[in-house]
Amino acid sequence: MTVPTWVEGAAGSPYDVDNLPYGVFRHASWDGEPGRVGVRIGDQVLDLAPVAAADMLEVAHVFEAPSLTPLLALGRPHWHGIRQWVVSLLTDPAERELVEPHLLPVDEVVLDLPFEVADYVDFYCSLDHATNVGRIFRPDGEALLPNWRHLPVGYHGRSGTVVVSGTDVVRPSGQRVSTGSTTGDVVHAPTARLDIECELGFVVGAPSTLGEPVPADAFAEHVFGVLPLNDWSARDIQAWEYVPLGPFLGKSFATSVAGWVTPLEALEAARVDLPGQDPAPLDYLRVGPGAGYAIDFEVLLGGEVVSRPPYASMYWSPAQMLAHMTVNGASLRTGDLFASGTVSGPEREQRGSFLELSWGGREPFGDGRTFLEDGDTVTIRATAPGALGGRIALGEVTGTVVPAR
Repeated sequence: MTVPTWVEGAAGSPYDVDNLPYGVFRHASWDGEPGRVGVRIGDQVLDLAPVAAADMLEVAHVFEAPSLTPLLALGRPHWHGIRQWVVSLLTDPAERELVEPHLLPVDEVVLDLPFEVADYVDFYCSLDHATNVGRIFRPDGEALLPNWRHLPVGYHGRSGTVVVSGTDVVRPSGQRVSTGSTTGDVVHAPTARLDIECELGFVVGAPSTLGEPVPADAFAEHVFGVLPLNDWSARDIQAWEYVPLGPFLGKSFATSVAGWVTPLEALEAARVDLPGQDPAPLDYLRVGPGAGYAIDFEVLLGGEVVSRPPYASMYWSPAQMLAHMTVNGASLRTGDLFASGTVSGPEREQRGSFLELSWGGREPFGDGRTFLEDGDTVTIRATAPGALGGRIALGEVTGTVVPAR
């Protein structure tokens, strides 16, 4: 990939031809028509449907869909072939006459939820995050529970409340211990401890067969790409309800995802070794070198950066998450989404949740903040090393808190 793009302003940008994320977009001029599949190049979106039709591409129909799901279902050989075709379109000057009329400024389009979410699973794979949470809630005990270093801990979430970036987040209500209560009075009320979790989401394309586990080394055969994700959390509701079965209403009200899905192929230059696992995982969880990703996040509150979590510090790799998620024979479906859990590093400024940044609400950060207030806007964005030597952007996910209903 050494030939530069002919698209003005794209070469050397975070959205050069070594990135090329996919999304589902609508243009204001379409007058209510459904969205269709596009790819971002620089500050523009290439409308793939008319270009594929003109090229009489065999799979042209997948770009006319209002979802990436048909594209995801094609499988890895097609994903690779389509990516090579798009790169050729955007680097070969002979293609410019065909392609250029179908480039639209990115600030003139609206992004929809990029795919139909089948199932949603959220993991808990950061050693620093799990240790911080353990110390906050069990200051006199072991920070990590006995199983944590043996398997990627996770829970099954609610796919119907996954929303695209820009969607408002309504403050949830539920059962919790009354604020300031010394007698443990239980009330039904809006959460007083609304939080964020900075995460990386993984989008499944190729399905698997029920009863047949997916091995860790088949990760790239099934996972299409990644996107930044915010797993909004009501900490007081979660604390009251999670014993003995784990997260439920404290997590299921909203999960925000970016509108752009970056293909795994774009992240080859970002692959790094895991920090190290002790004890050695069981055979089905064994992975080789390069199982991690050097992705750098930023968490912004009201436009100000409050944290920079490093994904390279994650203890469990996405391939291990996938292997564990299916080791009992659970099948994958096209559109499944699984997430890393909160990304946190060893330093305070690398913590990926306000629970950690404020140490359970006891140590305010920034301008005296602990948890989210109505009207707050949170943005999570990420970058990674690209194949052309610069950094690619994984898009961003934004949400604004609105009052409880």
